[in-house]
Amino acid sequence: MNRALYLKLGLIAVIVGVSIWYIQPLEKKIRRGLDLQGGVHLVLEVEQPPSGEKSLADVTDRALKVVRNRIDGLGISEPVIQREGTNRIIVDIAGYKDPEKVLEVIGRTALLEFRLVSDDADALKKALEGNVPEGYELLYTREKDERGIAREATPLLVKTTPELTGAYLKDAYVGYSSGGFPDVNIEFNKEGGEIFSAVTGANINRRLAIILDGVVQSAPVIRERIPNGKAQISGKFSMEEARELALVLRAGALPAKLSVIYKELIGPSLGQEYISMGLRASLYGAVIVLVFMLIYYRAFGLLADVAMAMNIVILLAILAGFKGVLTLPGIAGIALTAGMAVDANILINERIREEQRAGKSPRASVDAGYQRAWAAIIDSNITTLISGAVLFFLGEGPVKGFGLTLSIGILANLFTAVFATKAIVDWFLLNRKVDKLWI
Repeated sequence: MNRALYLKLGLIAVIVGVSIWYIQPLEKKIRRGLDLQGGVHLVLEVEQPPSGEKSLADVTDRALKVVRNRIDGLGISEPVIQREGTNRIIVDIAGYKDPEKVLEVIGRTALLEFRLVSDDADALKKALEGNVPEGYELLYTREKDERGIAREATPLLVKTTPELTGAYLKDAYVGYSSGGFPDVNIEFNKEGGEIFSAVTGANINRRLAIILDGVVQSAPVIRERIPNGKAQISGKFSMEEARELALVLRAGALPAKLSVIYKELIGPSLGQEYISMGLRASLYGAVIVLVFMLIYYRAFGLLADVAMAMNIVILLAILAGFKGVLTLPGIAGIALTAGMAVDANILINERIREEQRAGKSPRASVDAGYQRAWAAIIDSNITTLISGAVLFFLGEGPVKGFGLTLSIGILANLFTAVFATKAIVDWFLLNRKVDKLWI
């Protein structure tokens, strides 16, 4: 009996000690969310590609991977990127120093297309007059003047259906054109290389426009079949422009057009205000509960306060272990679980009081109190745990953070409110002669 009790106390001491050690320093172990730290919030919308070969949901999943790869390429650590509905993508990047760069890279669709150019001069003339032939589109090349400003230059009549898209892209890297300007060299995968080889072989002496986001970057004449699946995008880029374009293409060409329908830059001052308000509210509530428990239940109230403190420490350690993000709703979840930890001890304390009033000894009162309160504690905590799990797995953004802290807190509560407090009370009764419980 004594050995089992001391093993329990040792386990409790180890768990609490490791938890305290693990969360040090707290500000580095637990990341703050967008609402607490500031950063950039984006809502992106994916358009259904005209081919209709894949469902919009499939295209959105592909776009989600592409957006994540682009952000990873910028060196941003642990962003929150998730799908919402059928065709929307939510991007939250907390604490990033240059949100405009994120908007620039993500906002570029980088829809790469290779389309054949019409050789019919009369058709081009009619298109310029407003009579565009069916199956074709009038686009313009863009060239930079001596001041570096890009302007529309040569009109081209190109097919609306691309011969090849960036979906087959394998790699993209910066090189230099014959004129000494940086350009972007691209390389297709095996399937894309075969298509590119067939297209170039069947259209020798025709122009093939390389179109990026609806703008003709270049339209070289096909002199011979190109079997190696390599091409070049030139457009008098600066080195920075060429590097960014290579990054966007290398991270993955989007399977469809992507538009930024909402963007919000959240300042850290607002986040600091949220932190202060949330911490003050949690602190005031905790102090009131601690004092109430101490006055109303005396020694057992003090034990409940200790259990609540252990609950919060263990919760923060598990949150840090999961690399969770602390948001304002997450703070609310911590406050709620702290209250539930006290609630479990109230059930136990009231049961112990009833047993003592019935004339039982202190030991019998404690054992019966914990045993009879166990069913009610399990019922209330399990139902709350189910709710928290549903919020975590089905919720998005801050709702998910609330569900995570609530679920972890409930599990920690079952350990501290029942197992830990019972072991402490058993140790006290074993080492002290108690005629009547101070409760």
